[in-house]
Amino acid sequence: MDLLSINTIRTLAIDAVQKANSGHPGAPMGLAPVVYALWQRYLRYDPADPLWPNRDRFVLSNGHASMLLYATLHLTGVRGVDSDGNVTPDKPALSMDDLKQFRQLDSKTPGHPESHMTAGVETTTGPLGQGVGNSVGMAIASKWLAANYNKPGLEVFDFNVYAMCGDGDMMEGVGCEAASLAGHLKLSNLCWIYDHNHVTLDGPASYSFSEDVMTRFIGLGWNVTRVADANDLEMLGHAYETFLKTKDRPTLIVVDSHIGYGSPNKQDSSDSHGEPLGVEEVKLVKKFYGWPEDAQFLVPDGVYDQFKKGIGKRGAELHSNWSKKFGDYKQQFPELAEQLDLMQHWKLPQGWDKDLPTFPPDAKGMATRDSSGKVLNALGKNIPWLIGGSADLAHSNKTNLTFEGAGDFFPDEYKGRNLHFGVREHAMGAAVNGMSVTRLRAFGATFFNFSDYMRSSMRLAALMETPSIFIFTHDSIGLGEDGPTHQPIEQLAGLRAMPNMLVLRPGDANEVVEAYKIIIQSRHSPASLVLTRQTMPTYDRTKYAPASGVAKGAYVLADADGGKPDVILMGTGSEVHLCVEAYEKLKAEGIKARVVSMPSWELFEKQDAAYKVSVFPPNVTARVSVEMASTFGWERYVGPKGKMIGMHTFGASAPLKDVLKKFGFVTENVVAVAKEVLGK
Repeated sequence: MDLLSINTIRTLAIDAVQKANSGHPGAPMGLAPVVYALWQRYLRYDPADPLWPNRDRFVLSNGHASMLLYATLHLTGVRGVDSDGNVTPDKPALSMDDLKQFRQLDSKTPGHPESHMTAGVETTTGPLGQGVGNSVGMAIASKWLAANYNKPGLEVFDFNVYAMCGDGDMMEGVGCEAASLAGHLKLSNLCWIYDHNHVTLDGPASYSFSEDVMTRFIGLGWNVTRVADANDLEMLGHAYETFLKTKDRPTLIVVDSHIGYGSPNKQDSSDSHGEPLGVEEVKLVKKFYGWPEDAQFLVPDGVYDQFKKGIGKRGAELHSNWSKKFGDYKQQFPELAEQLDLMQHWKLPQGWDKDLPTFPPDAKGMATRDSSGKVLNALGKNIPWLIGGSADLAHSNKTNLTFEGAGDFFPDEYKGRNLHFGVREHAMGAAVNGMSVTRLRAFGATFFNFSDYMRSSMRLAALMETPSIFIFTHDSIGLGEDGPTHQPIEQLAGLRAMPNMLVLRPGDANEVVEAYKIIIQSRHSPASLVLTRQTMPTYDRTKYAPASGVAKGAYVLADADGGKPDVILMGTGSEVHLCVEAYEKLKAEGIKARVVSMPSWELFEKQDAAYKVSVFPPNVTARVSVEMASTFGWERYVGPKGKMIGMHTFGASAPLKDVLKKFGFVTENVVAVAKEVLGK
């Protein structure tokens, strides 16, 4: 029955790929026994509740093998989850019809697994290295939850994280960063299963990859074991048991497998990697498996029951025992239990916004990275599961949580709230996503220019609709002496082009407060908070409009008498004060101007037409945008008769005042350009 069940996984994958005429059949054919052994005998998972907080996590990092996961979710009877986040006992995560719609429009079975679309998929994978990176964040979350919420005799968190990966994950830089971080942190609850099949999409792996992976991982501080035959269930069991017995480091299981196993013409070949086997080859494969050659999407009698008697029964018992334990936990520690319930439902504790700072008017002001640090610490006190860190730049990013009890997350010391990612921006981004899908409110920070190193992780956060928080400082040519290598130019435009990424570049300290309020209440979008190193004025809100306007993305900060301006000056971040200073000078000359602070284009675009017109009256065509970044995109707001003050080259290395003067970011230039668009 084991072999029959394994071959069912294989043939469902083969049939779905063949029907779609698209996909990757080879990996599911080779790895079916590996997944079967894990799910049936070791994975602590209840198919009746894919949201059980203490379930083991299974991540398919080599997401091109998606049918391996889809077939497993179907056969194990994993239940679905509705749009409100409730388990649907009467509906499966994936029906047989869903498998038949593999890679079709609006199906639950896209080409690569997507967590926001398909219950049972823990995280969105496909870009190689991302899944293993996420798995490190999940393992961090498990260790942190255990350290902060477990009580003697009531250990409610101890879940393990398993990640299936391949040669591509081993080659991608993010995978190397993630492995290094995991080894350093001694994440003994983390197991990577390496599909060692000697094949990549272009041909034999030897064309491009010859390193000794096992030795490398030993050097990274991992326990390493090997299974010489992916079809050997007994040896796979020994490997999983080795992982479960290892308490001082993560484990890598190297599994020698045959891609396209059972295919007489395509086994061990890249031909079975990225395209269907073909009708005739499918028949030959099924003959090898002892399968009816013309049967499609066949689940033989007894297979569903086999999974029910395996993971179904075992998972239900484990879940039931945990639920009883958690019932006792709720009675003894009701406040902690309430926190866990809020966490699982993306809710915030009562009083999450108490004692947030209000910054008084100050002509000198402060850098927004400094005000950010103060707000972040206030939120950290109020939200016990707000956790994060920096890529070796915490003191520069001002992201250290310094309140009493915050602490540090170190190897074997897992209670702290401050994570130290080291110079591993991409692994940080992926790990933050992993923590986020585990329902922690997680943040990662670095210089804005280095967002490029973690962009694909940020993109996946936006795609999977998880509210990861990305904090970026040193946001412009305002860095001065550090020069063009560190001065971001095109990054703002790039992030604004990313669907479902909320970008906020606040214009003073109180705008920072409002930005955090928006970010921390977000449930389905990640956010990028873009902050300055240099100081900027804190506005007198009795003279200028309240900072609460940030909630609408753009608002009128200062206006002409009667609300009828001749020219509109608009900016973000540190450039808003240039607009304000120019506004005052123009006003003194009798020229009616309006200042619009635009911290978030995304939020502004969600406003209704009436509000947009109230901010940008169509009859006012004299407009000037001011931003120390690429001007790309500002055309929509300045219009054909407006002007854009921005960057068209990389920056320069020089003292700040000299850099700003060189590129025209001085009040006098804003005034001059405003007069130019007015024809004066």
